[in-house]
Amino acid sequence: MDIAGFLLDTFGTSDSLLLAVLVFLAAATLAFCVMATLQIRGSNKRRAASLAAAADNASRPGSLRDSGFKLAQKLVEYASKHYASSNEEDTKVLRGRLIRAGIFDPRAVGYFFVARIALAIGAAAAAFLFAPAFENDSARWLLVVVGGIVGYIGPSLYLDRLIKMRRNEYQTGFPDFMDLLVVCADAGLSMEAALDRVGRELADSYPTLTANIHMTNLEIRAGRTMSDALERLAERLGLEEARSFATLIQQSTELGSSITDALRVYSDDMRHKRLSRAEEKAYSLPAKLSLPMMLCIFPVLFVVIMLPVFVRLYLGNF
Repeated sequence: MDIAGFLLDTFGTSDSLLLAVLVFLAAATLAFCVMATLQIRGSNKRRAASLAAAADNASRPGSLRDSGFKLAQKLVEYASKHYASSNEEDTKVLRGRLIRAGIFDPRAVGYFFVARIALAIGAAAAAFLFAPAFENDSARWLLVVVGGIVGYIGPSLYLDRLIKMRRNEYQTGFPDFMDLLVVCADAGLSMEAALDRVGRELADSYPTLTANIHMTNLEIRAGRTMSDALERLAERLGLEEARSFATLIQQSTELGSSITDALRVYSDDMRHKRLSRAEEKAYSLPAKLSLPMMLCIFPVLFVVIMLPVFVRLYLGNF
């Protein structure tokens, strides 16, 4: 039974009374919707006001968080200016290492030096707290000095490890990059459009390589030539394959040869190099496993074989 039939059965055939009931129901429904909307909007406004007040209190000049943030920022800026002005060559080399590690923040040099000093002081302090366990004073101070040295060289070792990881990623992803460039070139795209398309395709698999490709696209859009942009890409990646790729594009442009054919030949070469590296790792695996087998497996086998003989000799059963 529908609503209209129910109302007719309830109020009879009085049209005016039925119309009044329908108008009342419509007005009540509209009022309920308006009140619910106003209530939800009011709660959202109160929540936004509370969040804004909390952010205002956190960023207030007198707050502890704001003071700590400003102090850290000033410390990083001072470290960057001081070390950049004292030794420009070392700062340039460090910035290149940071870029090869995938760190593109311009304040990364300051962060590196602050982290180095903080870790050196922290490691030396931790060693000094642990030093009372030694009775000899020379051993205590030697432990403090070793802790400071370890903390000082720790960031550099971590940066080298990060560079190695990024280099492996670049070596793995560069053949795929070349294959996609060949596909884009066969489809008729220009080199700039191909780089942009390949960068978007490799974003999920190789994010750091994609970031470098995106920087190359931005440099080209800013007015840098293709050869210069690819040379800078090779410097950021630190790969010999990338330098050869930049030279290949430059020679193909200067000589007027087909870039598509050159890319196809170079892509095949990259694929063969990646296969050769995989085969080299596979062939070196037995030599790498020999030491764990000698240390872990052979002693167990020796004990299992010789233990019954030793038991019989000990019990005099022979």
